Amino acid sequence: MTAAVTERPGRAPAFCYRALGKRALGESDAVLHCDQVPLSRLAERFGTPLYVYSASTIRERLRAFDQAFDPAPHTVCYSVKANSNLSILRLLTREGCGFDVVSGGELERVLRVDRRAAGKVVFSGVGKTSVEIGMALQAGILLFNVESQSELQVLGECAARLKKTARMALRVNPDVPADTHPYISTGLHQHKFGIPIEQARALYRQAAKHKSLKVSGVSVHIGSQIADVTPFSATMERVADLVRALRIDGHTVDYVDAGGGLGIPYEGDGQSDFAACARKYARALLGPLRGLRVHLLLEPGRSIVGPAGTLLTRVLYRKTNGHKRFLVVDAAMNDLIRPSLYKAHHEIVPVRAHAASAKETVDVVGPICETGDFFARDRELPLAEEGDLLAILDAGAYGMVLASNYNTRPRPAEILVDGDSTKLIRRRETLTDLMGPEAPRSRRA
Repeated sequence: MTAAVTERPGRAPAFCYRALGKRALGESDAVLHCDQVPLSRLAERFGTPLYVYSASTIRERLRAFDQAFDPAPHTVCYSVKANSNLSILRLLTREGCGFDVVSGGELERVLRVDRRAAGKVVFSGVGKTSVEIGMALQAGILLFNVESQSELQVLGECAARLKKTARMALRVNPDVPADTHPYISTGLHQHKFGIPIEQARALYRQAAKHKSLKVSGVSVHIGSQIADVTPFSATMERVADLVRALRIDGHTVDYVDAGGGLGIPYEGDGQSDFAACARKYARALLGPLRGLRVHLLLEPGRSIVGPAGTLLTRVLYRKTNGHKRFLVVDAAMNDLIRPSLYKAHHEIVPVRAHAASAKETVDVVGPICETGDFFARDRELPLAEEGDLLAILDAGAYGMVLASNYNTRPRPAEILVDGDSTKLIRRRETLTDLMGPEAPRSRRA
């Protein structure tokens, strides 16, 4: 059991160091906890690599985000692609959350958690198939965000065939630049997403002529991991102008889907007032929409679950090549690809922090046979020995959902911590799981 503890600021709000025993921090070692649970205990019980999430943090951040938009009618539609674990979706459903999905598989996840949640689902994405569209129509989702003229035609045909009415919005491309990684910027004319905003009125006229389509809103999304709210405000100015023009044209515009994209701090101690950030974001969106009387749809993902998760990994080997020092850990790019894919920064901290630990500059790398398999390069970290546990922070979003089985590596288990309780929400894969679909079935002669 953890004795009386003394907390030291670590990773707000879920991850912090606590002294084990009666002595104060600085006099003894401290162990990184998720809520009230030592991460070392979880590693011993469930092994590593291991994803650990804080349920309390997810709830707190969702509530702070939701409250920031209290001045206006709105629905928070969590972006399932950020982290699609069924237990996390169930947690969000209990908080009254809606969902933004980009595939039939993500929709199925929502329906398995609660079929009634379909009424708060928006379906985005540039490549919806007719099967996926039919599935969504049968489920009775709130809104289709249409991204091309061809998709509009397919949606109308599917709805007519099923004798359904499809509520739709066009996802418009406002050509607003955002300061983020080019792979996750989506609001410029050279990106595959959306319809040029200057072409929207003509396509809305086309949609209005189809008996099985109901024009219901305007949708926009300019990218992900955006820290400056200025592009959001500029985008809403253009959307507001379009809404006014569409109403002049005779369309009913009930919804504005503002997308997501609000970033989180990955570097440093992560100490930021998320409620204040959410209020600033809300002001940027709501200001241009004032007086339009629309229902705002919001699609946060990373900002809700990113800081709520960590990836635990164990040091396998220390290695030196000339002047370079390496920590070879048991997690790899197949478990968390963001550093390799985006050159993304994740803070890495020891699970057990020593009072007066020396520091060294190292590369933290995984076992995969790729030079790009790394979590940090030339990073100054406390001295770590073989067998020590490290925590890769802010891994709650775009971690497990992007994981793969490259090098025939089973994906990690996932744990949800709520206060002092823990729940295995996804077991670790086995080699049998990986090779099962390939195994030939026995045939009788």
